[in-house]
Amino acid sequence: MIRKYLAFLKEIIDKLDRESVGALIEELVRLQKRKGRLFILGVGGSAANASHAVNDFRKLCGIEAYCPSDNVAELTARTNDEGWESVFREWLKISKLNENDLLLIFSVGGGDEKRKISVNLIEAIKYAKKTRTKVAGVVGRDGGYVKKKADICILIPTVNEYLITPFVESFQSILWHLMVFKSDLNIKNGKWEEIALKK
Repeated sequence: MIRKYLAFLKEIIDKLDRESVGALIEELVRLQKRKGRLFILGVGGSAANASHAVNDFRKLCGIEAYCPSDNVAELTARTNDEGWESVFREWLKISKLNENDLLLIFSVGGGDEKRKISVNLIEAIKYAKKTRTKVAGVVGRDGGYVKKKADICILIPTVNEYLITPFVESFQSILWHLMVFKSDLNIKNGKWEEIALKK
């Protein structure tokens, strides 16, 4: 099992579309230059990834970044009072999302309007389109709603349909780390990298 799992990871790396990765880095560089804000959305494991990524984009790239699900009080109040489907849309409204910003979606399936999967992400994308905000995504499977509507979408190749979630969520982390550490975005080293450079 260990050998197979690791072999699948290598297969994903080999099949990953480098152009879409490069396109997202370029868009983030433009965002950084214009001093726009980055909003990262995800649910479940992708929410945890979004929170971690926000830290890295802020600390290592100097980009003003936010993860709405970090605000548990507002998230649960909105869920309780207004419903789960609108939580991100309403959060983005208060933040005055605009065309100077970028909305980045981390999602395993990308949302499915018909089957009512990740509708809160879908509503956020619809709102972003109304405000002329660019949308990017890192998703798996067929990409779902995100793939259809995003301006830039990195699709994590499906190499085993029974291991979609762990692979997509793992590669969300791999890709944002690639962006913040070794690209034109990086303005500051991580602590351990600083120590290594001083040797």
